[in-house]
Amino acid sequence: MLEIEGKVVAITGASSGIGEATALLLAERGAKVVLGARRSEPLEALAARIIETGGDAATLSMDVKQRGDLSRLVDLACERYGKLDVLVSNAGVAPISLLDDLCVEDWEEMIDVNIKGVLYGIAAALPVFRKQGFGQFVNVLSTAGIIIKPTMAVYAGTKNAARAITEGLRQEAGPHLRVTAISPGFVRTNLADSMTNPEIKAQTAKTSNEIAISPDAIARAIAFAIEQPADVDVSEIVIRPTAQG
Repeated sequence: MLEIEGKVVAITGASSGIGEATALLLAERGAKVVLGARRSEPLEALAARIIETGGDAATLSMDVKQRGDLSRLVDLACERYGKLDVLVSNAGVAPISLLDDLCVEDWEEMIDVNIKGVLYGIAAALPVFRKQGFGQFVNVLSTAGIIIKPTMAVYAGTKNAARAITEGLRQEAGPHLRVTAISPGFVRTNLADSMTNPEIKAQTAKTSNEIAISPDAIARAIAFAIEQPADVDVSEIVIRPTAQG
């Protein structure tokens, strides 16, 4: 916990689900959180909750599909708090479908958010981390990239691309930067809201209601990776419901 206190942590997709839970937990443990998401109202409400309980939070309405928005998020952290310790790239979408459905626009959305969003975060934060001589990337992936199932080909492809990028970054990071991949299974979030196929969306919601774990579980995994001493790099955590096959 002492390793989290005073750290400046920027989080994308922070307005709900894993991002929200992570912001609340890290702020409770003394981190200064910089919250980014497309939806400004829940973002401001979250920041207000954190500040009311004695925490410190800043917000930015942003879209990870826009490279400049990631730069603005990193700049906000540095201008407000003088540094950036951790970037949590959590924003993601999952409009999954059969390849036969040819949902090309959905494919492009997943590529733009799940891959380019991670890359834009790296492009924004890496120069800052190099200049500081410290920093940590935490990229939220998915178990969908580990076990490939029908309807998830493109989604899994984006998460595997992000996994490869994360591992490559870890190997290039050197002795002073840390890189962590977090791969959640079924979690109670609003990820299904991005699904455009009604049947798949309903089935996903049903499975989620039956076995999904709380976003708090993923937040604790992220906190575990962050709270380690500077010479300890937690490279990857896979965390899923006990009931998930």
